[in-house]
Amino acid sequence: MSEVDLGQKLLVEAIGTFILTFIGAGSIIATSGNTLIVIALAHGLALSIAVSATMNISGGHINPAVTLGMLATRRISLPHAATYIVAQLVGAIIAGYTLMAVFPTEMGKAVGWGAPSVHQISIPQAILFEAIMTFLLLFAVFGTAVDPRAPKIAGFGIGLTIAMDIMAGGPFTGAAMNPARAIGPMVASLNFTDWYVYWIGPIAGGVIAALLYHYAIMKNQT
Repeated sequence: MSEVDLGQKLLVEAIGTFILTFIGAGSIIATSGNTLIVIALAHGLALSIAVSATMNISGGHINPAVTLGMLATRRISLPHAATYIVAQLVGAIIAGYTLMAVFPTEMGKAVGWGAPSVHQISIPQAILFEAIMTFLLLFAVFGTAVDPRAPKIAGFGIGLTIAMDIMAGGPFTGAAMNPARAIGPMVASLNFTDWYVYWIGPIAGGVIAALLYHYAIMKNQT
């Protein structure tokens, strides 16, 4: 099989992030943000499909926090990581505008077009919450997809982790765990409230999990 070129990798990263953002944020709009189990399952199923469909092409990152975790453990070069993140952001932003094109305006506005937001807790608590949830996500990524001992359930396991995180953190931070998933609807709606929560928390948690798994759990694996 010939090597996949960078353009193909970037295209599937953009499409995969579009899938997650469109279906995830769309489920929030469709349920008016009131049905947590539906929102959690929608995100989990969307990510399962996106990761499974893109893993053999781009590695199935679909998340800047995952890409930066791979960068921290030297599984991707800095130039490629930067282009991956740009592709992910583009896919999410296109999804944000597409949501505005297909959903009724009043429904979308009522839930901020599916963008995550902080409720009931402080900003430091929200950053910590996002960091912990993204730590769990990257732990699942490494344990089901990166580790050579991993069972062949990567997309399924990663999607389930997203779903369980949303069930716990959705009411408080929106449980984005993904800067691109957060920023796509924010750009489309021009509402950037607490945007930095969804960069600082996920990146910190993701990189810590990647480094821990790589150096402490997978240190004897090739």
